[in-house]
Amino acid sequence: MRIYYDIRLSDRSITKRELTGEAIVKAGRYFIAKTLLELGAATVDPLSPANPLIFSAGPFAGTSFSNANRTSVGCKSPLIGGVKEANGGGSFSYGLGQQHIAGFTLLDAAPDWVVIHFKKDGTIEFDDAGPYLGKGNFEAQAMLHARYGKKVTIALCGPVGEYQGLIAGIAFSDKDGRPARLSARGGVGAVMGAKKVKAVVVDLDKIPSFSEPKKVNAAIKDYAKMLQADSMVANFYAKIGTMGMADLQNTLGGLPVRNFSAGQQVDVSKGEKFKMGGDYISQLNVSRGGEHTHACMPGCVIQCSNIYADKDGKEVVSPVEYETLGLLGTNCGLSDPDDLAQMNYIANDLGVDTIETGAMIAVLMEAGLGAFGDLRFMADCFAEIRQGSEKGRIWAQGTARVGEHYGVKRVPVIKKQAISAYDPRVVEATGITMMATAQGADHTAGNLPRLKTREMETLAIVEQSVAHQARVAANDSLGLCIFGMSVTNPNTEWLTSTINAAHGTTLTKDFFEALGRETLRLEAEFNHRAGFTEKDDELPAFFYQEALPPTNHVARFHGADVHRMYERLPA
Repeated sequence: MRIYYDIRLSDRSITKRELTGEAIVKAGRYFIAKTLLELGAATVDPLSPANPLIFSAGPFAGTSFSNANRTSVGCKSPLIGGVKEANGGGSFSYGLGQQHIAGFTLLDAAPDWVVIHFKKDGTIEFDDAGPYLGKGNFEAQAMLHARYGKKVTIALCGPVGEYQGLIAGIAFSDKDGRPARLSARGGVGAVMGAKKVKAVVVDLDKIPSFSEPKKVNAAIKDYAKMLQADSMVANFYAKIGTMGMADLQNTLGGLPVRNFSAGQQVDVSKGEKFKMGGDYISQLNVSRGGEHTHACMPGCVIQCSNIYADKDGKEVVSPVEYETLGLLGTNCGLSDPDDLAQMNYIANDLGVDTIETGAMIAVLMEAGLGAFGDLRFMADCFAEIRQGSEKGRIWAQGTARVGEHYGVKRVPVIKKQAISAYDPRVVEATGITMMATAQGADHTAGNLPRLKTREMETLAIVEQSVAHQARVAANDSLGLCIFGMSVTNPNTEWLTSTINAAHGTTLTKDFFEALGRETLRLEAEFNHRAGFTEKDDELPAFFYQEALPPTNHVARFHGADVHRMYERLPA
């Protein structure tokens, strides 16, 4: 049994529901899309009290089941105007699961800024958030721990979310207490700010109960062994982490460089050293005493995160991820990981999406406000955004709106959300996913960066994309980090058997992909009701018009090629 709370902030009334079986299992992206549709959120103003903000934990939350403590946050996105599920790692769902909480929905808006405290005695308190307002996330987190103790986990609205900047995410505590794991995309932090919820604090307790605990405990151990024996986990994620993707994309020519005007920063075939890639950074970081295999959530054996150290061995930031290296790094003209780490830390302190923020700053550079590679300009941009000055508030509205404000032609967005660090002219299958997904330019909806699409027909690429999107959506609906997919996806019979042991269900292996397909249908229906059409799946014109060096490819696919892909899903 798990508990779900509907919290009406306007009068602090709380409705408590008890969930069992499949209702616990079908969480995350599925639950968010279904709930938003049922509440009629597709047509509401995203920053109005009518927009629900949903936090959902998966069926293994609260345990050491590797990579199974992701927290899904959902709402109607104020950035894209469509459905949004943004999930993050850390310990927040771990805390929810330990209190047998499946999740909660924040309804309406609070009259005054509030901290919501889920206490381990089962009560919920509403405390004054005044002392924490305007603080950077690291200072606010320290103050919250001073108030609530160390044995808590926190979801935090940063200073940019407070004034409803659309680049704002929601920061979760990592396993060491840093506010460094974000549900970053789509402006979910702005919705939390609009509701005047500064933080949600959850007391840590103990491992939750299950229907067949011995089977679940054995499965947790088996899963860890399966992951550690998997070549993708052992040789990529655990060895180098996500930043290893930078080396691949730089070689393929799909890396965002200087506002997507080039696809390669360094030609390593000529002996040049690529300092913004995982091969270089991992060796540098280890030599300095940094931690290059680090778990962002309790129990995770993949350990793809890292703690980046400076030349004196002092921690700068955790983590440095590929998307940040791409958008806040090479896309802004940076070529030194130490410079990137400084900007990464500031972004974490502000609680903003490094993809959206990096793309936005590069558009400012394109507009002539600063030069590519100018670290001082970037720091000044962050200072304006932190202050919430007139310029800072404009910039905090994200890439699409900044591009429109300054009349920039090269603005890399789909559905008004910044494109991830995979140029769709080269990484075509991921590009198709970013075009079609209701989530808006989100590579995590179905990333296929190694698929050799130039040898394939359009229909075949679309079919590969939609099949992969269904598998990703299933993982996102079970609270599972997608970096475990190389094990979970081929072992759905084992996974569903473990779910059955945990929650007394009688699911078969067919449940897994069916869950993903239904999630995609629900999300597509939400965006249809919100008014999205085929035109919203089109790439910006420059992708079709400008050949990208060094491959000199242009985009080949249009909205008409991908818009109806979800109709291809089997029943």
